[in-house]
Amino acid sequence: MTTNSAPTTALTHIAQLVTNDPSLGEGPLGLIRDAAVVIDGDRIAWVGPSGNAPATDNAVDAGGRAVIPGFVDSHSHLVFAGDRTEEFNARMSGRPYSAGGIRTTVAATRAAGDDVLRANVARYLAEGLRQGTTTQETKSGYGLTVEDEARALRIAAEQTDEVTFLGAHIVSPDYADDPAGYVDLVTGPMLDACAPHARWVDVFCEKGAFDGDQARAILTAGAAKGLVPRVHANQLGHGPGVQLAVELGAASADHCTHLTDADVDALAGSETVATLLPGAEFSTRATWPDARRLLDAGATVALSTDCNPGSSFTSSMPFCIALAVRDMGMTPDEAVWSATAGGARALRRTDVGRITPGARADLALLDAPSHVHLAYRPGVPLVSAVWHKGVLV
Repeated sequence: MTTNSAPTTALTHIAQLVTNDPSLGEGPLGLIRDAAVVIDGDRIAWVGPSGNAPATDNAVDAGGRAVIPGFVDSHSHLVFAGDRTEEFNARMSGRPYSAGGIRTTVAATRAAGDDVLRANVARYLAEGLRQGTTTQETKSGYGLTVEDEARALRIAAEQTDEVTFLGAHIVSPDYADDPAGYVDLVTGPMLDACAPHARWVDVFCEKGAFDGDQARAILTAGAAKGLVPRVHANQLGHGPGVQLAVELGAASADHCTHLTDADVDALAGSETVATLLPGAEFSTRATWPDARRLLDAGATVALSTDCNPGSSFTSSMPFCIALAVRDMGMTPDEAVWSATAGGARALRRTDVGRITPGARADLALLDAPSHVHLAYRPGVPLVSAVWHKGVLV
């Protein structure tokens, strides 16, 4: 089966279509049963009942299977070399996770050539795409020198539009005895070199990384250069990250594992999305984020993979959906929304994460009659076809 980007294409006989537009169908997911979608170029041109589909140049019979928006993975760390198999094995044998293991990846990434890093990014993007991820954010953060952070962002920007400057991942080993000097480097020469290649600025606000004052200085400097803040917040313990994210109007506070009532209220009363990363808790045997608490308070929740070699080496959004439903108190509907529309909110995108006229034609065809099977059949490769920007990939 082939498609051409110029002709129109109809996907018909879709058992359940998740549009994420309540005005188009049932409930928050905007479910349409026995549905069709028309793709024109890289955009959605029409959605509705299969029997009402307009004539098109090509047709694809979904055969009673479900179609969902392409996943929007709003948090990953793909520019790296090496892996941390030994660390993972040791941790699964009883050693707890801490932020310090990042230094292992920093050494390997600095030593790697551009071609190695470029190939790794392409590999993990392709891996995610096969599993339905059509929009992917990724970060720097494994270089921690001006040159290495800038090249990480250049390499990332070749392959995705959603690029985040994370020079403030940990204090560089080169500045172990001078963390204030490293903050000066991040907010000065490093930011100057990196800002042209990024859309976002992020900081790991955590014990063992950066405290609240340091994080504020870094995010404020990034914002002055036109970068929008995101924050690694409250993963390893209670701290100021969530409150800082809300105060600075960050697009997202990511992890949100250890929250006070005030943190939950702050997120619920703001536009800052709480991005939950269950792969990290799975891979570190840590406390699960309480998605139910956030959702019941009215916070906007996104799900993401946190794909990285240390604490969450998975590119599978379906896996994260299954974890969120099983261990974080989410319903299957909520988890699918958070992995699509929620991720789009976390990236402040209105053109992805939904299947509505005018949206980008990013769709995943499931080898199942319902999106609920993503949680119902964990570990099974249910994504059988993916359209990215209107092209069957």
